[in-house]
Amino acid sequence: MKVTSRVLKKDIPPVPPNVLQNLKIFELRCEKQSSHSQQQETMKRTHISYSLDRTCLILLITLALLSLILLLIVGQNKSSPSTDTSSNQQKHSILDQNLNDPSQLPRVPRFAYFISGTKGDVSSVKRLLQAVYNPRNYYLLHLDFEASDGERLELAKYVKVESGVMREFGNVMVLGKGDLVTYKGPTMIASILHGVAILLKQFEDWDWFVNLSAEDYPLMPQDGNFLNFCFAFLVFLA
Repeated sequence: MKVTSRVLKKDIPPVPPNVLQNLKIFELRCEKQSSHSQQQETMKRTHISYSLDRTCLILLITLALLSLILLLIVGQNKSSPSTDTSSNQQKHSILDQNLNDPSQLPRVPRFAYFISGTKGDVSSVKRLLQAVYNPRNYYLLHLDFEASDGERLELAKYVKVESGVMREFGNVMVLGKGDLVTYKGPTMIASILHGVAILLKQFEDWDWFVNLSAEDYPLMPQDGNFLNFCFAFLVFLA
């Protein structure tokens, strides 16, 4: 047994230095990787804690803002009845003063309507004109270049012959030549400005310009608008 052990010890070759060096390098790399992974874990933990703190701070700020808004709304609602009553009393006093002296009443405003349509919109233009017509206002009807001359003639015949009120007051005009309107460029604005120029040339005493198309239709009667505008003028003059 002793002889075999000696023979085995003699047969084992020595470990070369390159292998030892590689082993040391491998150990160092393993240590570096483990330290790097530990650093990453710590950074992730700190980032998660920072994000949590940030979300908590944002929630606190939003809650504070909401509570402040609620307090302002409640305070405004408490103080609104007194201000509303005072403003109503002031409005009634202004109206009473102006009604007692008719010379102080402002002039009722006039509207200038520019109603435009295209091919096949004659019936829609008539319907809209009947809905917004008032003898105090002015109206300019326009069918664009795509409409035929027969449609323009039909619209002009309706204004001058079929409708006696419009013929009597003479406040409705029909453009004999339609403008080219493409609905995707400056031609629509040019057509509106053309209508404004004609209304200013023919009628100078209007106050408000209203641009409508054949597809529009009013949702409330025009008399209510007149009262609102008159009341606005009274408050403005006061």
